[in-house]
This record gives sequence, C-alpha cells and structure tokens, in this order.
Amino acid sequence: MPTATIKVSELAKRGGVTAETVRHYTREGLLAPTRHPDNGYQLYSVTDLERLHFIQRARKLGFSVAEIRDILAHADQGDSPCPLVRDLLANRLPQIRARIAELEALARRMEQALQSWQEMPDGTPDGHSLCRLIESFPEEAQCIAKPSSHKR
Repeated sequence: MPTATIKVSELAKRGGVTAETVRHYTREGLLAPTRHPDNGYQLYSVTDLERLHFIQRARKLGFSVAEIRDILAHADQGDSPCPLVRDLLANRLPQIRARIAELEALARRMEQALQSWQEMPDGTPDGHSLCRLIESFPEEAQCIAKPSSHKR
C-alpha cells in the first residue's frame, strides 16, 4: 500500500471539488486510485491531487472530459500533449466566438421583444391564440440577427 494515501473525501476537500466529482473523474479514467486491501476503499495519492488540479485548469479552459483523457494519455505515455492542446483550442475558439455571436443576437431579439411588449395587454388562450406576445413578434426579426452569428 502506498505511503501517502488520501481517501475520496479528503482528495475532494483538498481539490476544492465534491466527492462525486472525484468519483466521476475516477469512472472516466482521469484518476487512478488504488484499493485498500482490507476494506476496498479507493485511495488516492499526491499525484492524483496534482492531476485533479490539472483537470480543473483544463476544464476552465473549456476542455471536455474526453479531451482531458486524451491529453493525460499523451502525458502518461511520455509524449508532449502541448501540440494536441494547441490544436484543440485553435479549433474550439471559432466555435466559441460563433456561439457568443448567437447569444448576442438572441439577447438583442429578447430586448426587442421586451421593448415591444411593454404596453401590450396580457391575453388568455382562446383557441386561436396561445400567447399574443410571442405571436406578435415578427418572424423576420429572428432572421435579421442570425446571419451575423455565422461570421467566421
């Protein structure tokens, strides 16, 4: 049994995450605890704590669990994962910028709707109308903002 072993709850506390997060990363293969021979508890090492901190940093940069698994696999094999990391971010950044543009367009449509709905009375569904606020919103207003969201 390794000398410096940490239980799930202690690793979670030191890593600033929940125990369920630690268990999730373990199930996903990002952390590799040993088992206590007597009680079967998962025991983590200081290396696992370092990996947990690495995983958190990678998640803050937008990497998925699968991508982090690939990055760690490269490192575990002695290969530099840095080229992979650069490629992943270079491919992701235009997607993020496009999503931001879509969200900005959505916010403009919402602002436009709220402004136009300021003075409109509430209505009740009558078989012909569900919500006159949404039904009064021009369809072309939704199309106006969309082209800008697909700029590359």
